[in-house]
Amino acid sequence: MSKLKAVLALTFGCLLTLSAQAVEIRDHHKEVIGKDCKACHDNGIKQFPSDQACLQCHDVDDLAEQTARSEEDKWQNPHNNLHYGKELPCQECHSEHGSKKPLCSNCHTFKYDKHKE
Repeated sequence: MSKLKAVLALTFGCLLTLSAQAVEIRDHHKEVIGKDCKACHDNGIKQFPSDQACLQCHDVDDLAEQTARSEEDKWQNPHNNLHYGKELPCQECHSEHGSKKPLCSNCHTFKYDKHKE
């Protein structure tokens, strides 16, 4: 019986390792963090990263400047908008391991052509 438990434990451990390695990481993040998942997943591997984890590398003021719109459309800036200012949680629009529509597209029809999920 103990051999069966050992084999099951080893099999389960291998499956967990394979599933963790199968997760895609975007190229721009591979260069910075490599395979250290905890660099971003500061709340635990099974949890979304906190905004503080994102903001260690990404400056919200720089992002707001990069995504600024014309004066007429200035509140359509995803990183400095009418509803949330600069306080919208990163995970509402961005997902490292999948695709996600920007939160604003739930109600608005304008597009973010350079959106990186």
